[in-house]
Amino acid sequence: MKKKNKPFEIIYEDKFFVAVNKLAGVLAVPDRYNLDLTNLKKLLAEKYGEIFVVHRLDKGTSGIMIYAKDAVTHKAFNEMFENQEIKKIYHVLVKGIFSPNEIDIDIPIMPSQARKGMSIPSARGKQSLTKVKVLERYDRATLLECDLVTGRSHQIRVHLSTLGFPLYVDLDYGGFESFKISDFKKRFNLKKNTEEKPILDRLSMHAYSMNFIHPRTNEQMDISAEYHRDFAAMLQLLDKYNKIYQ
Repeated sequence: MKKKNKPFEIIYEDKFFVAVNKLAGVLAVPDRYNLDLTNLKKLLAEKYGEIFVVHRLDKGTSGIMIYAKDAVTHKAFNEMFENQEIKKIYHVLVKGIFSPNEIDIDIPIMPSQARKGMSIPSARGKQSLTKVKVLERYDRATLLECDLVTGRSHQIRVHLSTLGFPLYVDLDYGGFESFKISDFKKRFNLKKNTEEKPILDRLSMHAYSMNFIHPRTNEQMDISAEYHRDFAAMLQLLDKYNKIYQ
């Protein structure tokens, strides 16, 4: 029997907060319409009792999240996020070959009036800054490191899509439905009467690390979350079949 992936893995904890590596497809907080859906806040509350949501990740995004264990720590983290005192690094695969090695994307963002739950670039929106660096270029795709300076809804997805480089897997903002071997491997043949299964069928985005001064102990905290199997497999295939050597 195939072993199911756990909804989260604890990667750091102390008496003030817990950091987890979230599985893609799992909600970070309760759904407003269906409280029965699996969500990390509920799962962590079952383990720790009272738990406080510090920030969020999209359902389709994997990676690091932190939850406070008490109200004082929660308030401190909220202030740190508001004052941009937490460095948040994401790794994303985008469509196309991203040409600048480094770029700051400073484009205001606001909620979309036409599409509920979506965001759009707009001069009337809130100031939004994403610092982008190329990690690896492939034929028709690029792995980027994104430093999320501000934290607007769907900020990375909107910023990269606006520049013409949407996440490789992200139907809402111009990406594909999934990542398949046949997208990149030449002469890929399936067995007769079989359908190709995607390597990755969720957002091609992983919240990789957070760096900050501990709000209660003043220690320097450098916490990172390993890639999940689907994201790692996607990059391994690209390295094998599609890497651009420079």
